[in-house]
Amino acid sequence: MKSIKKITLTVVVLGAGVALGSIFDITAQGAGVTGQAGTVDDPVVTKSYVDQQIQKALGGGTTTPTTPTNPTAPTDNGNNNSGNNNSSSSDQVTIVTVKPGEKLIAAAGAEFIVRNGHAVIYSADSNGVADLTDGKDVTNGQAVGNNHLMSFPRAGRGIMVQDGVKSSLTVMVRGGYSIQ
Repeated sequence: MKSIKKITLTVVVLGAGVALGSIFDITAQGAGVTGQAGTVDDPVVTKSYVDQQIQKALGGGTTTPTTPTNPTAPTDNGNNNSGNNNSSSSDQVTIVTVKPGEKLIAAAGAEFIVRNGHAVIYSADSNGVADLTDGKDVTNGQAVGNNHLMSFPRAGRGIMVQDGVKSSLTVMVRGGYSIQ
């Protein structure tokens, strides 16, 4: 009889423990978290919403997104071989063909990428052009690697077809330029 009382008492104590544990578990589930992401307690917001709230807090009200303006296209369809200056937008890329004997002269701040051909730097002085791909300065007469981004800090410098080469250059140009 004592063993039945012990077993019964053990079952009652374990059952009570499980029941109490279940009750306390329900209240403890959300104790550390205020809510799930995306609910009223923890909303997910977008950048535009945050920007609007910042504008409201600064007293500027809400802002409406503006569409960027596109630059106008050049009138020469990308082949400016006439020797005239091209005053294209700084964001616009123009494809230019440079024939042997011609020089593609950059305006200040222009960028060139030689896509096809054998090009060398042209500079009237000892200063060179920044090869942003290799991170070095390329001076007058040195070769320009194909697909290298070249930055021209001052006007009057440019590129030309390497001496002895009979094929033309194909160059992507961003910024102003002229062909001489």
